[in-house]
Amino acid sequence: MISLQDINFGFGGNYLYQDASWHIKPGERIGLIGQNGRGKTTLLRVITGEYGIESGVISKQNNMEIGFLNQDLLSQETDATILEMAMQAFSRQVELEKEIDEIIHQLETNYHEDLVHKLGDKQHEFENLDGYNIRYKAEQVLEGLGFKTADLNRPVKEFSGGWRMRAMLAQMLLKKPELLMLDEPTNHLDLPTIQWIEEYLQGYPGAIIVISHDRYFLNNVCNKIVEISNKKFNIYPGNYDFYMREKAERNDLQQRQFANQQQYIKEQEKFIDRFRAKASKSTAVQSRVKMLDKLDVIDAPESDEAFVNMKFKVSKQPGKVIYSFSHLYKKYGTQEIFRNISGEILRGDKIALVGANGLGKSTLLKILAKHTDFEGKLEEGYNVATAFYAQHQLESLNLENNILDEVGGYAPHLKETEVRTLLGCFLFSGDEVFKKIKVLSGGEKSRVALAKTISGDANFMLLDEPTNHLDFQSVNILIEALKNYEGSMLIVSHDRHFVSKLANKIWFIEEHELKEYPGTYDEWNEWMKRREVEKKNMPQEKKTITGKAVEPTKVNKEPHPKNNKNLEKKMAELEAAISLKKEMKSHIEKEFEKPENIASAEKMKELNADYQKVFKELDTLEVDFENVFSEMMENE
Repeated sequence: MISLQDINFGFGGNYLYQDASWHIKPGERIGLIGQNGRGKTTLLRVITGEYGIESGVISKQNNMEIGFLNQDLLSQETDATILEMAMQAFSRQVELEKEIDEIIHQLETNYHEDLVHKLGDKQHEFENLDGYNIRYKAEQVLEGLGFKTADLNRPVKEFSGGWRMRAMLAQMLLKKPELLMLDEPTNHLDLPTIQWIEEYLQGYPGAIIVISHDRYFLNNVCNKIVEISNKKFNIYPGNYDFYMREKAERNDLQQRQFANQQQYIKEQEKFIDRFRAKASKSTAVQSRVKMLDKLDVIDAPESDEAFVNMKFKVSKQPGKVIYSFSHLYKKYGTQEIFRNISGEILRGDKIALVGANGLGKSTLLKILAKHTDFEGKLEEGYNVATAFYAQHQLESLNLENNILDEVGGYAPHLKETEVRTLLGCFLFSGDEVFKKIKVLSGGEKSRVALAKTISGDANFMLLDEPTNHLDFQSVNILIEALKNYEGSMLIVSHDRHFVSKLANKIWFIEEHELKEYPGTYDEWNEWMKRREVEKKNMPQEKKTITGKAVEPTKVNKEPHPKNNKNLEKKMAELEAAISLKKEMKSHIEKEFEKPENIASAEKMKELNADYQKVFKELDTLEVDFENVFSEMMENE
C-alpha cells in the first residue's frame, strides 16, 4: 500500500528520522506514538507528500486516496452548514444530483429523447453510487458524533473548534479513503462520542493511522503500534497494552546489550590507549580501531516512565465533609442544564464526573469554585481550601514571567528548591525553568498551570480536563503527582486511563439528576454495559430507570467437572511449553552477553531475530494459558 524505505528527514540539520523504514498494509489500524517533538504529525505530512524527504524512497499505490484530519483544519472559515460539510464526502453524488435536477427542469419545456437517455444514464450512475442514501448516511454519522438534528443546518462557523473537528471527522469517515490518517481525533470529544468513533473505526474498510494519547482508544481501535524512537520506526504487532509489554522486554534486552557493548568499547579503547605508542602492538591496535569504527552502535533505550519523588502535603486538614449541596438549579438563557442536583463530597474522595458534553459537568465545577451563579443550597466544609484548574486558566498565566517566577509567586510558602523539585516533576529541569511563558507550547503551558494548582496548598482540587494537550509521559507524571496528593479532588476528564488510575467514586448526570457509583471507573463501565443490555431486554413499560446506581450483582455458574478435566490437561501442556520457551529465551540472553557475539554485527542480528521469535511464541503461549485458566475459574 505505502512503503517508506530508509527515509531521512529533518529541519535545519536536526533529523527526526534517519534510515527509517515502514510498510503500511491494507486494512491495518495503526497507532502512531512517541514523545512530543519526535515528529508524529510531521510524518503524516511526509506521507501525504506535503513535506519532501531528504533521501530514501516512498512508494504508494497508484491513485490511492488519503484522508488526513489535522488540527490546522480548524482555522478554515466556511459558510457551509454542518450537513453540507459532511456531504462534501459525496462530491460525485452531489454533482450528479444537481445534473439530474437540471435535466428534469429542461424536460419540463423541452422533452427530447437525448435528454431522456442522458437522464437515465445519470440516474443509473447515481443509484450505483448509492446516492439516494447519502443524506441518511451523513445524518447518521453526524448524530453519532453528537450533533442534534436541529444543528445540521446551522453554519459551521457558528460552532467551536471541537464541534468543527467533529464535522470534518464526519466528512472523512463518510469519504472512506483507502488510508485514513487522524491526528488527535478524540481531543474535545466526550466519552459517548469517543466510544462511538471506536466502534465505527473497528469496522472501517481501509487502513487507519491515528495519533492519540488516549490509551483506551488505541487499545480498542489499533492492531499495530508504530513508535518513533531514536529516529527510527519501531513496530509492535498488537494494541497499546501489547506494545507496553513488549517494549518493556525490548528495553530490558536493549539496556543489557547497550551496557555490554559500552563495556566492550571501554575495554578496546583502554587497550588502544595503552599500546598505541608500541610498535610491536601497532597491528593489534589498528585492528581494534577498525573494528570499533565498523561496530553497529547500540543506543540506550528511551524511557517514558514517570518518576515523581515528591509528597504533595496539605498544611491544614479539612473536616469530614468537604462540600454538600442540594436542590441546585442552573440554566443558560432558556436552556436548562440541570435541576434539583444534590450531593456530598467527603474527605478522601477522589471523584470522577463523567458523561456526555452539555450535561453540566464543567458547570458543576464552576459552582463549587464559586465562579458562576446558581440557585439552591451549597455549603463548604470546615477548613476547606479549594484550588480550581480549567483550560481557561492558561490565559491567566503571565506571559512575561518565566516558569520559576510564575509558580514560585503563586506558592510563596515554598522554597525555591521545593518549587524546582515540583517543576522537575512536570518535566521542567535545569535552565528550562527560566523559559518565558510566552514561548511555551500549549502542552507546556498546561503543565505550568497544573504545577501552580498543585503548589497552592489546597486540600481540595477541582480539575476540569487536566490532560488536554498532554502527552503520555506528562499524563503519567500527573497521575503519579495526584496519587501522592493528600487532599480530595473532583475531576472532569474524558481520558479513561487517567480516570481509571485515580477515581474511587464515579459521578454521572442522567435525566438532569446527579447519580453516584461507589467504585472505580472500570467497574462503573462494566456496570453501565450490563445495564444497557438489561434495558434492551426489559419489557417496554419497565424501561424507565431511576434512583442511585448500586453495585452490580454477580452471576453464579454451575461447575463443569468434565470440561475442567480437559482444561487441566491443556494447562499442563501449556506449562511445559512455556517452561521450554523460557529456557530458550534464557539461553539466547546469555549468548547476547558473550564478547565474541557482541563484536559481530551479523551474529547479534541473528540472535535478535531468534530472540524476537521466541518472545512472540512465549507471549502467545502465556495468553493461551491465561485464557484456559480464566475458563476454569468460570466453571468453578
